[in-house]
Amino acid sequence: MRDPMSAFTDAFTTFLFGKVETTRLPVRTSTGQAQAVYLPTAAPGLGDSGVIIGREVYSGKGYIYDPFQLYGQQLPAPHWLVLGESGNGKSALEKTYVLRQLRFRDRQVVVLDAQGEDGAGEWNLIAQELGITPIRLDPMAALDGGIKLNPLDPAITTTGQLALLRTIIEVAMGHGLDERSGFALKVAHAYVHATIVERQPVLMDIVEQLRHPEPESAEAMNVDIDDVRAWGLDVALVLDRLVDGDLRGMFDGPTTVGIDLDSPLIVFDLSHIDRNSIAMPILMAIVGVWLEHTWIRPDRKKRIFLVEEAWHIINSPFVAQLFQRLLKFGRRLGLSFVAVVHHLSDVVDGAAAKEAAAILKMASTRTIYAQKADEARSTGQVLGLPRWAVEIIPSLTPGIAVWDVNGNVQVVKHLVTEAERPLVFTDRAMTENSQASDASDAADAMMGGLPDDVRAAEWEAEQRAILMEQQRLNASSESTVA
Repeated sequence: MRDPMSAFTDAFTTFLFGKVETTRLPVRTSTGQAQAVYLPTAAPGLGDSGVIIGREVYSGKGYIYDPFQLYGQQLPAPHWLVLGESGNGKSALEKTYVLRQLRFRDRQVVVLDAQGEDGAGEWNLIAQELGITPIRLDPMAALDGGIKLNPLDPAITTTGQLALLRTIIEVAMGHGLDERSGFALKVAHAYVHATIVERQPVLMDIVEQLRHPEPESAEAMNVDIDDVRAWGLDVALVLDRLVDGDLRGMFDGPTTVGIDLDSPLIVFDLSHIDRNSIAMPILMAIVGVWLEHTWIRPDRKKRIFLVEEAWHIINSPFVAQLFQRLLKFGRRLGLSFVAVVHHLSDVVDGAAAKEAAAILKMASTRTIYAQKADEARSTGQVLGLPRWAVEIIPSLTPGIAVWDVNGNVQVVKHLVTEAERPLVFTDRAMTENSQASDASDAADAMMGGLPDDVRAAEWEAEQRAILMEQQRLNASSESTVA
């Protein structure tokens, strides 16, 4: 029973201020029991403008990502690094991301497709669906009238041509050019550029000039003509490999007419090139510079440059320096560089560790699929991931990845619509029986035989399905929170 004085005090307080809130006794409990009192929380998303990736695992919200929409305060650079072992969903993510980005009219995508299946690149099905012919770089096909890219194409500036020639030679030699070899290359290029005006100069013109330099080039530096010839001999031998060696046919003639650089999707099919040979980084260098000078333009288009097997770029010091410049230059003109790598250790422990660190620093978005525990720890240390994220990476199932967007770290489940599924899953030989594969091939053939207006209608239907899925996820998330 309360004492009279307390009762009088409460009555007087109620008369003056109204009824006071009931005072409750404290409750003692464990943290395991108390956690049910608090609603589950998750980190905020990246907004609702852009393309849908999937669903954030802990909150169930739709996960929207677009580097062009986020660039600025939320994202200091639009470049993106995708990591993870094979079979965990990297390819499916890249392909659906590109398909969904192409819904926007001001988007354009270039893909360096270094992996193949059934004699064609991994992006061949998507290119066919969009009515696009991949640019297939194949030494054997090039000899029979196949695709050629000319490093001396007039569309590339003279400075760019010389930088590209140096990079090709340095990649092939495995070391930088000394001053004398660099001088011999410079004077040979200058002479060819000044004297051959009635046609496109080609690599054979450079090789011939290195073998037989003009006396004027020696007199300009007050050296003997035989010295200039000797300085350029190693350079000529390297370039001769592109003219009459195992890489002949692809780069020793004028650029093939008809390559459509205004197409929304441009696919360079490199699947016929040995991925472990020196040819791959040389190809990366040539394509990178050729695109820099012919594709990236100040026309307000947002461009995406996606590179499969990107360690061929980042692991070569000379190619990495070239792409580092491309990234810095492209950022001003709306370029998002997407690098796909299996293991970060392939890069940071390679010959171009310094250049790799610079490129990784430019990638403000990192997506990490399942990795082994040791690899996850080293990846987390290099990328500065929180400990909880590093601990769950080895246990991630296919299709689920850790996303780090400028410090906003979330776990995201990638969603693939039924319309996209036959286009993005290319490992049919390992996952389907022959009957199912034959049915899929028949469906692909049927789709390829449809008239253009029907194909366009099917494409629009697929894109509407993606949009409806995005709206459904967001509505489901809002009802869950409510």
